[in-house]
Amino acid sequence: MKPFPQLAALLLATAALPGCATMERPASAAAAEPAATERDGEDAVVAGLLSRMSVERKVAQLIQPQINSFTPEDMARYRFGSYLNGGNGGPGGDEYAPASEWLALADTMYDASVRPLPGGEPAVPTMWGTDAVHGHSNIVGATLFPHNIGLGATGDAGLVQRIGAATAAEIAVTGIDWNFSPTVAVARDDRWGRTYESYSENPDIVATMGAALVRGLQGEPADADYLHGPHVIATAKHFFGDGGTTNGVDQGDVNGDIDALLALHGRPYPAAIDAGVAAIMASFNSVNGRKMHGNAPLLTDVLRGQMGFDGLVVGDWNGHGQIAGCTVTDCPQALLAGLDIYMVPDDWKGLLDTLIAQVNDGTIPAARLDEAVGRVLRVKYRAGLLGPDARRPSARPLAGRYAMLASPEHRALAREAVAKSQVILKNDGVLPIRPSARVVVAGSGANDIAKQSGGWSLTWQGGGDLTNARFPNASTIFDGIASHAQRGGGTATLSESDGAVGGADVAIVVFGEDPYAEFAGDRTDLAFRDEAGLNALRRFRAAGVPTVAVFLSGRPLWVNRELNASDAFVASWLPGSEGAGIADVLYGTVPATGRLSFSWPARCAGMPVNGGDGTLFPLGYGRDLSDTAPLAPLSEECAALAQGPSAQLFGSGRLAQGVVARAGEGALPNLIGSEGGITARGYDRDAQEDAREIRFAPGSRLVLEQPAEAAPIASRIR
Repeated sequence: MKPFPQLAALLLATAALPGCATMERPASAAAAEPAATERDGEDAVVAGLLSRMSVERKVAQLIQPQINSFTPEDMARYRFGSYLNGGNGGPGGDEYAPASEWLALADTMYDASVRPLPGGEPAVPTMWGTDAVHGHSNIVGATLFPHNIGLGATGDAGLVQRIGAATAAEIAVTGIDWNFSPTVAVARDDRWGRTYESYSENPDIVATMGAALVRGLQGEPADADYLHGPHVIATAKHFFGDGGTTNGVDQGDVNGDIDALLALHGRPYPAAIDAGVAAIMASFNSVNGRKMHGNAPLLTDVLRGQMGFDGLVVGDWNGHGQIAGCTVTDCPQALLAGLDIYMVPDDWKGLLDTLIAQVNDGTIPAARLDEAVGRVLRVKYRAGLLGPDARRPSARPLAGRYAMLASPEHRALAREAVAKSQVILKNDGVLPIRPSARVVVAGSGANDIAKQSGGWSLTWQGGGDLTNARFPNASTIFDGIASHAQRGGGTATLSESDGAVGGADVAIVVFGEDPYAEFAGDRTDLAFRDEAGLNALRRFRAAGVPTVAVFLSGRPLWVNRELNASDAFVASWLPGSEGAGIADVLYGTVPATGRLSFSWPARCAGMPVNGGDGTLFPLGYGRDLSDTAPLAPLSEECAALAQGPSAQLFGSGRLAQGVVARAGEGALPNLIGSEGGITARGYDRDAQEDAREIRFAPGSRLVLEQPAEAAPIASRIR
């Protein structure tokens, strides 16, 4: 742990830039416990700061807006304790802004937050939070590691800790302080759109991997550089039960005996707390009908009382507004329940004014306000944002070292993680591929970095119009195959027709889910419907060419047809920016060590499996390259497939599959952008960007067109 300066020196240094406080750990984390004298010193400094802060400045410490909804002048006036960039946010509204502009914005906001205040009131530096959920994934050119479901398949906690350290370093390059990661959900229904953010259906695997990522991001609690230098603040999320909602509905309800739920979904949190995690994020979901953002028995009695957490609790995107009796701008219930920071992306002014009034009229006790603000100050002190170590973002040790973004070392680490995450479900002997083989590579994911990276990759939902040019420091899956073939004296041809044989010895078909994030990825069943990959496999097989299926997905899905049509089948998950790691396993230069951290379904209906009835491949299954035992033919019956495509045009914030929005002669992908006199943007109705605000110029027209196989209906809106 970083040594604390003498209290007198600290008090002198913080006359203008105050802060520090204790973050007590559970008794089981003795190594993380600061000495009693250090805790006493922290408490004294925090008490001194609180005694000099006005109600307005205290409340502002609990307000977290997003960068595109406020200005540096707003920061100087209101002094927000923290702020964030949403998944589609960026400096100046440009989500593809270069890393230098992210660092420049960090400086601008920091400088605004520490301008001297009148009357000797302390100016407390702000801190910036980001969703770097598989690497620093909002930044063009950063390393994108496999999503958590792939890391769970590696079974390698040491690897995950190294990934956390690399991610923290790349975050520090851009001057950002705080990462909203790791997700430690125990996903129990794979229909949930956030399944890929979970390491496993097994809570012990999740606990181990989540704690490892925390240690990588923050450093070891007992070390001098804990939360300093190359490290950032981590956040375990989402407390609690997010992976256990009924039918896998995002932000839904979790039901059952509370002790049983805690034993399953609460299991990862003591491990994260023992690892020193500084922040925990409240979950959108309800537990037995009560929204977590307002659930005092769980946020306060369990998380703090039973688990011993003494860091800060941050809300999720307007999650407080979902509490019964609350709105986004009026919700004292959340603070009284145990929330410390409101994530209020756009409506921050209304909430700020309301909270100030509620403190002044006694609705919110002054003691509860001071408790929450004190927790924020404690985390800031531990992270070196207050006291004598405080400095503007660009003056910190790694700031501006842009060569660290996707450095050779980080790319090699990502490639290692990709290779270790590959799970071979079937191999009739075609793997490993001979180095001299003539290989044809087909499928929608063969040469598409956005597709192999999934959601939370430069944009919130990922995919869309993201071309490979947006990922300058990356390799596609085809790149890796071609490189291996060239070194081994073979050939690799990218087939645009998904069926051209061209004298090939083996065909590799790369296919899978299109990118999505959060509720946009919720499903009603587990049937994989896109038949392009299946048809390619069947065409190659009919031509007598052995086939390898490389399946990109954020969860196990029913792919019995594809398993039957292939000679080898590899679950590749969402590998991120180093697709070449897949080829390392296909060619046998790296052993196949990946093992399922989720049960694989035998049926398509979508009921939770978790090792029970309906399991095709159990938890821990995976073949090495020498295992060529045949896989018996699988049933291809699936009632869900007979239902046909949905007639829905738009839902969960996205156009339905195959639906095209046209404005004049142009297209509006997912109803975002400007074209033909139409301007459309994401709008938060009940959840983030679950609706669209559409503005029409005079005479403009919007047309939604369905695919032909869905009984075409063209919907025109003027």
